[in-house]
Amino acid sequence: MDIIPQIVSQTVEVIMKLSGAISFLMLASASAFAPASTSTRSNTALSMSGVARNPNFTKLAGGYLFPEIGRRRNAYLAENPEMADRIISLGIGDTTQPIPEHILKGLVDSAAKLGTKDGYSGYGDGNGNADLRAKIADKLYGGLIKDSEVFVSDGAKCDIMRVQQVFGPGVTTAVQDPSYPVYVDTSVMMGQTGDIDTETSQYENIVYMPCTAENDFFPDIDNMPRADIVYFCSPNNPTGAAATKEQLEKLVKVCKERGSILVFDAAYAPFIRTEGVPKSIFEIDGAREVAIECNSFSKYAGFTGVRLGWTVVPDELTFADGTLVRDDFNRVMSTAFNGASNIVQGGGLACLDDEGLAEIDTLITYYLENAQLLKDAMESIGYDVYGGNDAPYVFVKLPEGKSSWDTFSEMLEKAQVVTIPGAGFGPGGEGYLRLSAFASRDTIIEACARLKVAMAV
Repeated sequence: MDIIPQIVSQTVEVIMKLSGAISFLMLASASAFAPASTSTRSNTALSMSGVARNPNFTKLAGGYLFPEIGRRRNAYLAENPEMADRIISLGIGDTTQPIPEHILKGLVDSAAKLGTKDGYSGYGDGNGNADLRAKIADKLYGGLIKDSEVFVSDGAKCDIMRVQQVFGPGVTTAVQDPSYPVYVDTSVMMGQTGDIDTETSQYENIVYMPCTAENDFFPDIDNMPRADIVYFCSPNNPTGAAATKEQLEKLVKVCKERGSILVFDAAYAPFIRTEGVPKSIFEIDGAREVAIECNSFSKYAGFTGVRLGWTVVPDELTFADGTLVRDDFNRVMSTAFNGASNIVQGGGLACLDDEGLAEIDTLITYYLENAQLLKDAMESIGYDVYGGNDAPYVFVKLPEGKSSWDTFSEMLEKAQVVTIPGAGFGPGGEGYLRLSAFASRDTIIEACARLKVAMAV
């Protein structure tokens, strides 16, 4: 029996020798295939391509607003890591409540079908599921549009850029001031503008339409210079103002008289609760001849991370040469987009079931109640406050001479509450602070308590 330990010992010795030999060979092999190191390489600067930068991107002033907010928040936390658990975000309009049960089931069931032989689907119609397009036209527009005029997409923000691609660089753009920064930034990227005027913070070749408390946040459109493309958002981001039927009738009338195309952003339409306030531009007579409408499920159903939207381009809308705008938009969609996810469109269909619409209504009510709490809190300490009735945003007027970026920093440092400075939405937003109601109720209540102390005048 003494032979067994001897055999084991000899075996271990052989294995150790083989292991050492293999390790040596591996190192030698790695060295043979490793790139040669030269002394000049470490002293040579990173080589550059011979491609010139797109000059339009050099015109952009700083970073896009919301990543910049995130950068400043992260910088604050890097210096004050102990405050991480205290941060409350009333900044970017990102929904926080879970996707409701019926709508969620639509997403889950659509995903499950992909795992079955009969239910699997690959590429779909690039313009969207036919049933979804029909349901959007019926349930959300009451037959004011045709399902063939609906283009389903991955969101309204993406569609704004697709619309810009249709128009190209040779147009003049008009925007509300203040407004969602995508309209201005995409205009710059497309080459529609000149440089920015550092004194006014406005780009050449963009018509800025002042929307202030003094004009009820609706521009004096009759006295504005003509623009080829007019961007208009209602309910408005950031002011929270929802345009009346009479105001939109004037807007459509002026665009028609001037031969302008109106791009109407209706992403916050479901928040409108005031009787008689239009949720779609197509509720206005004549709008089919002048308007495009962009919309999204993001705020309807908490789809900010799911990504599903649509754009409506009516058959009557034409360019100066008589060609259909919808044909060119269709070309952009079919060339640069393969269609929204089949799974996500299943969720969209569930959104527009009666059960889904009821769930959406409950979500909207929740956020509007949050907005009312924010509005009441700010008014209780003496601020003039706008929005919050038919919109999830509250627009707070700051004391005369108070910088919105300075106030943003103060609220972050004193109260650990992230807001959005009005100046981030254009020069017309200076002197205001935007508060978002997209947060949990407990968070909103805590934020109100902190802001009432930090912003007390």
